[in-house]
Amino acid sequence: MSKKIQPNRYKPDSQKGRESESGIFVCLKSLMTFVFICVLSLASIFLYDVITQSVFFNIKKIEITGTKRVLKEELIKLADLDFEKNILRINLFSIEKHIISHPWIQSALVKRNLDSVLSISVIEHEPLAIVKIENLTDILINSLGKPFKEYDPLKDQVKDIPFVTGIDLAIANDQFLFNGLLFDSIMNFLQSGDCGNIRQINGNKNTGVTIETRDIYNRFPLSEKGTVQVKLGFHNFKAKLNKAKHISEYIDKNFPEKIICSMDLFNIEKVFIKTKLNNESRCFRSYNDIIRKTTILIIY
Repeated sequence: MSKKIQPNRYKPDSQKGRESESGIFVCLKSLMTFVFICVLSLASIFLYDVITQSVFFNIKKIEITGTKRVLKEELIKLADLDFEKNILRINLFSIEKHIISHPWIQSALVKRNLDSVLSISVIEHEPLAIVKIENLTDILINSLGKPFKEYDPLKDQVKDIPFVTGIDLAIANDQFLFNGLLFDSIMNFLQSGDCGNIRQINGNKNTGVTIETRDIYNRFPLSEKGTVQVKLGFHNFKAKLNKAKHISEYIDKNFPEKIICSMDLFNIEKVFIKTKLNNESRCFRSYNDIIRKTTILIIY
């Protein structure tokens, strides 16, 4: 029977010594890693300060694209930019926010290039119409139907866009906007074709859209600034305007002594027109047989 070996209590345990040395090594390694990270962080901060304060990286050129109405100098001043600022130190989001605050700017994108060139790309609002609101200032709306600024006839050089009446502002999500069936019909009309001849669009919640257009329906208008009123309702605008053109051609061919004053195309199947003689100032409703013949002419 073998005798159990008893460890020598007077001799150091080599396994415990190795575990102690391993723990010290791990602590030293962790400490060195921490010191290395601290030194690297301090070096990075120092390098960042050197780069962002160096005149070598100052803005050398500012490129602005997309402007038609807004002056580039105006946007540079609005964004508080100059050539003494370091291009790596500026806040691009803050610059975009300042530029968008301009009433004519719809969106902006700012980029910085490695050659110290700051690129600014903007999209301006495209004015679609001027909305006249009773007891309030006139408001410009863009191609999406959103109001974006008060209309100033002295500063806002907008051409060939009509005035709109009969609609009111509403509040939704803490924003002022236009909405509703009548406004949707007006927008459909504005987006349906060329509105260069339209002087004014009158909206009515019961009868829809009525336009006052430059007199293109009479061969010999009474005056250059004369207008013809055309009631169009809520829909089917292109077809109704085409029919109005056919009516004017019919009147011009068969009744050359008469001038069209207004047309009611709310119901495209039953059109009413008002005419007057060249030597008269009083408007009257045309005869039923003229209306009937005009309808037959357009259908066939």
